[in-house]
Amino acid sequence: MSSFSADIAQIKGTQSYDPEIKGIADYVQNFKIDSDLATARYVFLDTIGCGLEALRFKECAKLLGPVVPGTVVPNGTRVPGTPYVLDPINGAFNIGAMIRWLDYNDCWLAAEWGHPSDNLGGILAVADWISRTNRAGGHVGTGTIVKIRDVLEGMIKAHEIQGCLALENSFNKVGLDHVVLVKVATAAVISKMIGLDDRQTAAAISQAWVDGQSLRTYRHSPNTMSRKSWAAGDACQRAVNLALKVQKGEQGVPTVLSAPVWGFYDVAFSGKKFEFQRPYGSYVMENILFKVSYPAEFHSQTAIEAAKSIHAQLKERGKSAEDIEKVTIRTHEACVRIIDKQHKAMDNFADRDHCIQYMVATMLVFNRLEATDYTDGSEAATSPLIESLRRNIACVEDPEFTESYHNPDMRSIPNALTVTLKDGTVLEELVVEAPLGHKLRREEAKPEILEKFERHLKPHFAAEKVEHLVQLGQDKQTLENMGVDEYMDLYVKEKMEW
Repeated sequence: MSSFSADIAQIKGTQSYDPEIKGIADYVQNFKIDSDLATARYVFLDTIGCGLEALRFKECAKLLGPVVPGTVVPNGTRVPGTPYVLDPINGAFNIGAMIRWLDYNDCWLAAEWGHPSDNLGGILAVADWISRTNRAGGHVGTGTIVKIRDVLEGMIKAHEIQGCLALENSFNKVGLDHVVLVKVATAAVISKMIGLDDRQTAAAISQAWVDGQSLRTYRHSPNTMSRKSWAAGDACQRAVNLALKVQKGEQGVPTVLSAPVWGFYDVAFSGKKFEFQRPYGSYVMENILFKVSYPAEFHSQTAIEAAKSIHAQLKERGKSAEDIEKVTIRTHEACVRIIDKQHKAMDNFADRDHCIQYMVATMLVFNRLEATDYTDGSEAATSPLIESLRRNIACVEDPEFTESYHNPDMRSIPNALTVTLKDGTVLEELVVEAPLGHKLRREEAKPEILEKFERHLKPHFAAEKVEHLVQLGQDKQTLENMGVDEYMDLYVKEKMEW
């Protein structure tokens, strides 16, 4: 290294990081998780189950596996439900893409939206690789076997970083996708796992911010497409890659956020600095939203619940969806902005699972909403009645609903449906404030979360294995003290079946 390069390296080695970055690094390295891990355990099981369910869709399965077919990495990451053994970077993509594919894992709604369990793609991939490497005599991180408890604590911290940054800061309003927060949170958490110190962790976080950020355009017309289903896997992959580069000595970018002209704030955030509602703790995991019943964009969940009740009302009257003239959905601003697509043609899976009109119409017509209802050529996608009804369902924002949506003490996701029949009858408006899976309905949801997990296991494993995995998931002490590699071995398949 030249004397000039050495001088530059010395300057960067002592330059102070932006306080927002230092705050995240300090939280990851030093905050002690003392909250109950029960919710994190339910999120863990639910997230793995969602990934396994995604394997049943060839569009997802075709993206998985090694970059070069046949490659097997010694002591590599296992991908659940597959025979693949990959390096942790590609493993993070595989697991992350599976988790997010069906839009069925947990959700966080604030100024920014997102799915904090997306981070498990990177956390689980790295934890498995570390455990296998250390068990084989290597030395990554502390040189020990990572336990499931460590993964749960890492999930709490990743949830908190992503969720707290999302509370007051809207990335979607400047056209950026929420997976930037997955990249930052995953990079932070795995930095500690692989043995980086406080300053190195800050360096990895800064690299995540300086990395090119994804545009939301793949979530919106006219470009809605399947990339939205693997975007979180891409973020996990990048996070692991960047953290490993820092481990090899790559420097950070201390003022990546605040640097005039060239920093993130000036380039990508309209010159504004991040705002924070609360310090990092365990608030996000404690208030996380589970998608219990329906694989649908979360702002629609209460509308779908209402539609299910209305389907029953119609049946009692001797009526059906064919008798509906129009439906009005009183809703909140985020719902209107993201999934109100009354007059847009439904071009593909990605359009349908982000259209509240399509989801509500499917429930009103068939009394169901399943992932297969979004696929091209499916009964729902080819139904003339659904298409006709969809174009007669209108969304109207209610400012009070929007206010309760943003209220930190409520965090409701309200929708209200009013149905007008062709004979002129107007059914009483049906309001659902909080969906199953909301903190207010957590205890009600727990049995159904486990049932959902079991349902997603069944296509992959024999009944005896399914029963064992479900029971293990409820055995707090055994599960939390289990090595990650031992747990991941329970999900190995000899071949891909889809």
